[in-house]
Amino acid sequence: MDYSIIVPVFNRPDEVRELLDSLTKQTLKDFEVIIVEDGSTITCKDVCDQFADILALHYYYKDNSGPGQSRNYGAERAQGEWLIVLDSDVVLPEGYLQAVNSSLSTHSSTKIDAWGGPDAAHPDFTPIQKAISYSMTSFFTTGGIRGGKGKKLDKFFPRSFNMGVRREVYAELGGFSKMRFGEDIDFSYRIVEAGHQTQLLPSAWVWHKRRTDFRKFFRQVFNSGIARINLTKRHPGTLKLVHLLPAVFTLGVIGLILTSAVGRLLMYYVSNDQWRWLCLLPWVPIVLYSLVIFIDSSIKNRNAHVGMLSVPAAFVQLMGYGLGFIKAWWKRCILKEDEFTAFEKNFYK
Repeated sequence: MDYSIIVPVFNRPDEVRELLDSLTKQTLKDFEVIIVEDGSTITCKDVCDQFADILALHYYYKDNSGPGQSRNYGAERAQGEWLIVLDSDVVLPEGYLQAVNSSLSTHSSTKIDAWGGPDAAHPDFTPIQKAISYSMTSFFTTGGIRGGKGKKLDKFFPRSFNMGVRREVYAELGGFSKMRFGEDIDFSYRIVEAGHQTQLLPSAWVWHKRRTDFRKFFRQVFNSGIARINLTKRHPGTLKLVHLLPAVFTLGVIGLILTSAVGRLLMYYVSNDQWRWLCLLPWVPIVLYSLVIFIDSSIKNRNAHVGMLSVPAAFVQLMGYGLGFIKAWWKRCILKEDEFTAFEKNFYK
C-alpha cells in the first residue's frame, strides 16, 4: 500500500463525513484511512461505520492529547509508504491522490522526504468561510506565503492540514512533538534540520473550511501567534520579518485608535474644533486598508458580500495573531517563563 491517510478528530462528525465522502471519489484507490478520535464527546464512529465497507478505514478512539500525538498514534498503526496527514475540516477534489502520485513521480529524480499542498475555498463554502480563506492567503494579510506557488520560498515547510511524510522519516524523527499549537511547523523544521528534502506540490490542493465564525477564527490565529514565539525558542533563527508584521499592525491600529480618542477628548474638554483633525486623521489608514481588502477580495471571490466580510476577517487574522505573538513574547522573552508554565491554562490541561 502506497498511502496511509491519517486524520485526528475532535468533536467534528459532520466534517469527517464530508472528508470521507470525498475520499470515496478518488480516482486512485491504493490507500487506507486512519481516523483517530482524540477524546471527543461527540464521536464520529457512526459516520465511520457507514464508510467501513467502501474504504479501507480504521477507526480508533483515545484519550485527548492534542492533534500531534493523535497523528503519531495513527502513524504507529499505518501501513503505507507515505503517511498523509489531513485536518478533519478539509475536502479533497477527486483527483487529489492522483495529483500527489503524479507529482512524486515527476520529482522521482530528486528524493522528496516530505511534501505539502495548498488550500482553497470551495464554491459551496459560506461567505464567512470564504472571507477567512481569503484573509489567510492574501498578499495583503499574510504576504501570500500561504496558498502560493512556492517559487519565492527558499525552504518549504508543510502544514498539517495537507502534508505527506515518508514513513521512515516520520519514524526517524519521532513524529510530532507535544506542542499543542505550531506542532506541524515544528515537525517541518525538524525535517529540514535533519537534512531531508521538502517540496510544495501545487497540484495536490485541498478545499479547507478552516473556522466557521470569527470568534473561533480569532482563537485559532491567537494561538498561532503564541506558537510562533514558542517555535522561535525551539528553533533559533526561524523568526522572519513577515512574522513580526501582525504585531506591528496590531500596535499600529491600537495606536491610531487611541490617538483618535485623545482627539475626541480634547474636542470635548477644550471645546475647540481645531482638534477635529486629530480625531479623524488616524482613521484614514485604517479606512484605506479596509478599502483595499474589500476591493481585492470582491474581485477574487466575485462577490461583494465576501469582500465586505473579508475586512473584519483580515483584522481578526492580523490582530489575533499579533496579540498572541505579543502575549507570548512578554511571557517567554521578558518574564522568561518556559513553554509549559507560560501556557499551562490554555494548552496543557
